[in-house]
Amino acid sequence: MSEDGGKPTSQLAEAERPGLFEAFGVEIELMIVDADTLSVRPVCDELMRAVAGGARSEVELGDIAWSNELTLHVLELKTNGPASSLGNLAARFHENVRRANAELAGIGARLMPGAMHPWMEPLRETRLWPHEYNEVYRTFDRIFGCSGHGWANLQSTHVNLPFTDDEEFGRLHAAIRLVLPLIPALAASSPFAEGHAGSALDGRLVAYRANARRVPSITGSVVPEPAFTRAAYERDVLHRIYADLEPLDPDGVLRHEWVNARGAIARFDRGAVEIRVIDAQECPTSDIAVAAAIVSVVRALAVGRLAARDPGSDPGTACLATMLERTTQQGERALLADADYLRILGAPPTETTAGDLWRRLLDAHPPYDPEREWAEALDVILARGPLARRLLAAAGSDPDRERLGEVYEALCGCLETDDPFAP
Repeated sequence: MSEDGGKPTSQLAEAERPGLFEAFGVEIELMIVDADTLSVRPVCDELMRAVAGGARSEVELGDIAWSNELTLHVLELKTNGPASSLGNLAARFHENVRRANAELAGIGARLMPGAMHPWMEPLRETRLWPHEYNEVYRTFDRIFGCSGHGWANLQSTHVNLPFTDDEEFGRLHAAIRLVLPLIPALAASSPFAEGHAGSALDGRLVAYRANARRVPSITGSVVPEPAFTRAAYERDVLHRIYADLEPLDPDGVLRHEWVNARGAIARFDRGAVEIRVIDAQECPTSDIAVAAAIVSVVRALAVGRLAARDPGSDPGTACLATMLERTTQQGERALLADADYLRILGAPPTETTAGDLWRRLLDAHPPYDPEREWAEALDVILARGPLARRLLAAAGSDPDRERLGEVYEALCGCLETDDPFAP
């Protein structure tokens, strides 16, 4: 679950809002687990009390803020307002990880990275946040039932990219639509659920797709519709969601932009598009490496060498959603064969794997990394596959609980030291 839950967010006056690629917002969700057993511990409110003096939903700690999420075993770390660069963000997130772990140690808990807890049983273990803004969480739970993997056991990394007007929004949204199907090939990190390997490398996205099935328009096809102006987006996406929700939510508790659960959502209230299909990685440097890779290709499609095209002629939502399904299941090994899509991305119009396409794209449009902060993490992903592939290699396709515990203990170590998982 990754929405604002009705919490007030930092707002900038329209005249102060940054333009395309002038700023970045990053949010990383982490699980709170028992220090010894690694099972989930619903103690986020206790952590917030220790840091803020009360069970607050958000606390600002300089340029990084801490926030609650839907469930009590999840902590979100996020940039406290727009950051002018992705540079040095990994170090700042890592400092906050270490501080949170130091606080949690006093109650026998710690942070665990990754997009799904490998053996959590949501029907038995889910505890919703009971404090500020709980009305929103209770409303979600009443309508959808939040004690399932699609709500209670999924952690993601969000990237917010700004725009100032309709023209910038249209270019940015069109570019992000094209990149979304490729993201699991870099970012999938959720191969296990309830102690077993699933059929997909990105089990989080499988669960995410189905979590709002009572109101299908909330998630749509995950890939958003080709709406390139605010008026078109509100007409084709938001107003349809609100109308479908009204019989279930007559008081309009959820009538906000954040109820939209597509893989990228327009946030006109803050002048940004928020990318939501990125699985949380093993450490902040890997999270920022994935974000930087995505941003570099989005930039090329929006304002760079791949921008000279008519977005109205881009592949349709159904085509992009089919590709996203392939990468959700198979990650970097998914085969992509749509000639028009490959041509738009500057690749030969012949069948290729998603991993090979990422290597080609990042060779042509490398992320700006002057200090080489995330070069090693990105190299690990490109050479050895997304985290899900490496977790399966380490644990095996049918691990017992002891082996899963050993692998995720190592993963927790990667978070503490800010190192890529490379068994």
